[in-house]
Amino acid sequence: MQRPPFSALASVYDAIMADIDYGDWAEFILDYARDVSLQPATALDLACGTGTLTAELQARGLSVMGLDASAEMLEVARERLRGTRLVQADLRDFALDERFDLVTCVFDSLNNLTEDGDLGRALSRMAAHLNPGGLMAFDVNTRTGVRDLWEGEVMEGLAPMPGGREVHYHWSHHYDQRAQLGTVQAVCRMDDQEFIELHTERGYDVADLEPLLHSAGLASWLFCEYPDYADPLPDSPRIWVFARAVQDGG
Repeated sequence: MQRPPFSALASVYDAIMADIDYGDWAEFILDYARDVSLQPATALDLACGTGTLTAELQARGLSVMGLDASAEMLEVARERLRGTRLVQADLRDFALDERFDLVTCVFDSLNNLTEDGDLGRALSRMAAHLNPGGLMAFDVNTRTGVRDLWEGEVMEGLAPMPGGREVHYHWSHHYDQRAQLGTVQAVCRMDDQEFIELHTERGYDVADLEPLLHSAGLASWLFCEYPDYADPLPDSPRIWVFARAVQDGG
């Protein structure tokens, strides 16, 4: 049965992504913040999904709000993050009544914005929710990364679930050269149940991002690679972006 993106997947997402070290990502972000003399106390974690990065930021002393478009992913996050503020909203038009020292959006979530203008709107909303001098941190798959997602175009395996069950996942990737879009067909089976979700991404390079960051009103930005903050190469599959809001009076 085909389901909308990030709906049925919520029930097995953490099992399949168990090898992703969100803790290292949190340290990567906060180490950079410290290097630029920023000690964030509050954070907004966008596309928070099941709340894993949200929890890692909280464990490091930040007060964090999570936001995601998927009700199903947020339902899982609420079980993990009892008492945490979680909001269902769209990255392109969300509007909250507060600002934050840090705004994050990780694991190529912004690549799911595929229509012209979508990414620019999201970056503008992110910038609008930063405190003066605050930091925006996100990663994106580049055009190369979306085109060449996995060797052999397939990711497959078994992941253990609570209660001794296992989920079998078979994810296949197709790249449409003309549209410059990559689509993953995610097939998951557990017991006698099966579902399919289609996830489409557009790649973004430095040349795509720079004018959007400028239009969003950011004061400065850095493009780099994880985990050493090295300059991206022309064929880098993924890049990280750190962008600062304008300081008060500057």
